[in-house]
Amino acid sequence: MFFEESELLKNLPTQFFATLVAKVNQKVAAGNDVINLGQGNPDQPTFDYIVKEMQKQATRPINHKYSQFRGLHELKVAAAKFYKEKYGVVLDPETEVAILGGSKIGLVELPWALMNPGELLLLPDPGYPDYLSGVTLGKVNYETFPLKSENKFLPNYQDINEETAKKAKFIYLNYPNNPTGAVATKEFYKKTVAFAQKYNVGVVSDFAYGALGFDGYHNPSFLEAEGAKEVGIEMYTFSKTFNMAGWRIAFAVGNPSMIEAINLIQDHLFVSVFPAIQETAITALLDPQEDIEVKKLVSKYEERRNAFVSAAKKIGWNAFIPGGTFYTWMPVPKGYTSESFADLLLENANVAVAPGKGFGVMGDGYVRIGLLVEPERLVEAVKRIQKLKLF
Repeated sequence: MFFEESELLKNLPTQFFATLVAKVNQKVAAGNDVINLGQGNPDQPTFDYIVKEMQKQATRPINHKYSQFRGLHELKVAAAKFYKEKYGVVLDPETEVAILGGSKIGLVELPWALMNPGELLLLPDPGYPDYLSGVTLGKVNYETFPLKSENKFLPNYQDINEETAKKAKFIYLNYPNNPTGAVATKEFYKKTVAFAQKYNVGVVSDFAYGALGFDGYHNPSFLEAEGAKEVGIEMYTFSKTFNMAGWRIAFAVGNPSMIEAINLIQDHLFVSVFPAIQETAITALLDPQEDIEVKKLVSKYEERRNAFVSAAKKIGWNAFIPGGTFYTWMPVPKGYTSESFADLLLENANVAVAPGKGFGVMGDGYVRIGLLVEPERLVEAVKRIQKLKLF
């Protein structure tokens, strides 16, 4: 007996990363030494102090019971303390913090929780592909706003059509930015709040790479801007800061009405996150070791960035220099689309990159390089590409 998928599932966008992984795996299975720069999965282990805490928490019988529906109060308090210490933002743990099973869940479920079918969501182009999953599942409409190199891949709010701005209910932002590596400033977030207030638009700041700033840059939180909590929320994940991508733990902070809506939909979808992970997340945020380990991690990514960008420059391939994340945004040579260029590199150089088109129409002139292998492999990847004589 065959059961057909629902129309809702049929309308979901193709899972971009799954398609990319399949291509790479096929090449590896054929016995090729592929340097995979197309991934966004942290390659370093979870910090040792976090793993040790998890080992302890996993032995506690109480942690094997159902979690509280809306997460541990203690974790919400820890999240609030973390934001106060890192960004000077004051949060009420009970009304301004929601626990998430990874920030992707929050980003995808938000249209279900806070929008009605047919309402308008504004999304960045290029941007994280899974934002579109929330559009489909929430049955909402969306329009994109361009992120252009001449504006350092920050949106220019004056370029958003006024009629569109008036219709929009929410806007998604992501800085430090995936895929470009661009970073935001406090002045930009001030302009964001002004835009949101003028057009009555809610802001969702995807702060997944917040801890990863290069050259000593401390990425500001959107919530640092005056009035930010009145117009929006921010989502913070443990995946990138602590190399905890597989643990699936994050939180949303900010506007109480948005936080309550997220909590309410999660009451019906989940019974929160494994309590041992939540207990460990408290230690991840507040242990004195946190600052030391994160600084070492950022230094490692910065070393990789410098190695790749320097090697690429020598062959005439000039990067947009990322100010954060663990990506470099590279232009494709003339005569190629991002997909044809990515296919060429995989087939003829055994180098996997992520085609920019997967992040939106505006990304088609670029490929995303993941700085998730050691510097020697990054330099080797450039040497392989050089042999193709494209630059």
